[in-house]
Amino acid sequence: MEYEVVIGLEVHAQLLTQSKIFCGCATTFGATPNSQTCPICLGMPGVLPVLNRKVVEYGLKMALATHCLIASYSRFARKNYFYPDLPKGYQISQYELPLAEHGRVDIEVDGVKKQIGLTRIHMEEDAGKLIHDEQLPISYVDFNRTGVPLLEIVSEPDLRTPDEAAAYLKAIRNILLYLEICDGNMEEGSLRCDANISLRPQGATEFGVRTELKNMNSFRNVQRALEYEIRRQRSLLDAGGEVIQETRLWDANQGKTYSMRGKEEAHDYRYFPDPDLIPLVISPEWLKEVQATLPELPDAKKERFISQYDLPEYDAGVLTQEKALADYFEDCVRDFPQPKKVSNWIMSELMRELKKEDQDIQTCPVAPTGLARLLTLVEEEVISGKIAKSVFMEMIASGNDPDAIVKAKGLIQISDTGSLETLAREILAANPKEVADFKAGKTKVMGFFVGEMMKKTKGQANPKLANQLLSRLLKE
Repeated sequence: MEYEVVIGLEVHAQLLTQSKIFCGCATTFGATPNSQTCPICLGMPGVLPVLNRKVVEYGLKMALATHCLIASYSRFARKNYFYPDLPKGYQISQYELPLAEHGRVDIEVDGVKKQIGLTRIHMEEDAGKLIHDEQLPISYVDFNRTGVPLLEIVSEPDLRTPDEAAAYLKAIRNILLYLEICDGNMEEGSLRCDANISLRPQGATEFGVRTELKNMNSFRNVQRALEYEIRRQRSLLDAGGEVIQETRLWDANQGKTYSMRGKEEAHDYRYFPDPDLIPLVISPEWLKEVQATLPELPDAKKERFISQYDLPEYDAGVLTQEKALADYFEDCVRDFPQPKKVSNWIMSELMRELKKEDQDIQTCPVAPTGLARLLTLVEEEVISGKIAKSVFMEMIASGNDPDAIVKAKGLIQISDTGSLETLAREILAANPKEVADFKAGKTKVMGFFVGEMMKKTKGQANPKLANQLLSRLLKE
């Protein structure tokens, strides 16, 4: 039987506030366990939470950026469950009246554009973290993360392939980064994703039984986990079995999912309005203030790069996938106003070296001014394009500017017609067979002569001038 895959993602984004959602404790990652806690986030008797205004503003930014309907009146609820990392015995979240609903995100996979609906965006607090002893059967609890503010972004079940799910998650992360409200670090857990997936017979309208997948800490793992789960569910259904509604964990090392627990429903959490927090009212004036702070978002920036810089759609898409990368490109173009050449270098040389060194654009040792200067040296024929690549490697390794490297290594391009002509005559005299081949119509042998010229000048001969001189001498 042919099946249709139905996927929905729940994304949890940790917000870049300096303090927690309901108290003044710090949110710094990696602090000493239990050093960033207080009676409020530890759930001591008699304490009262106070809502962090910045969390609401960040939530409104994300809601506006994803075209959501924003509730003028929303409410916090208690989500009740027991787990050792939840000191109050409940999590403060939103349920019946969330901050925002009915948004959308645009994605593109293999040239096909698609709109993915958002069910809701709501605010909530994070739980703590269990740390398991590697030697003893003991677990420790670090409550530093308890009360850290989260946005939960829930998609409609509009995704149909793992590729679409990965594209959607990247789009969400990109928007969060552009808004500067989340650092998007999946490895550290500041961006987390749970996936709900089911299969149904092709053409059916009712959803199949879904499973929830957890513990996916990268785009690739989200994709791999979904691919595995599709195979697992298809095999079950083809064999006449049934898919069980459950939560499953992804094991990246083994490349498979395994059962964690039965899947909870909303009634299992016994939601009710939190009596310690008053309803949240968003005034039109407040919303207008937040709207005025929105930056240029990824889709708008991509369209501007296409129109302003005359870039191909592919280039614009790559360069705007991160705000820092887009900023780097524009800073470089200001000093070297040839956008396509800058784009080519960033997408090939720069991004390849960053990936090789496991760095990102924020930690890149080559500043935009440095890359612009390097391209200027090529444009002015001070160095050749080939030498520029070796200079760039040195810039990555040392952080030095290109002029200093070119001078120290004596890499200035040889453009002296007299010396190059003498060398060209020597090369032709030493290779009479190749000269005869060229004159017999085998013009591809020109590459051999130019290569010899480059070899003898250690790559410093002006390639354009070398071609011109060799062509003239071969016609004599």
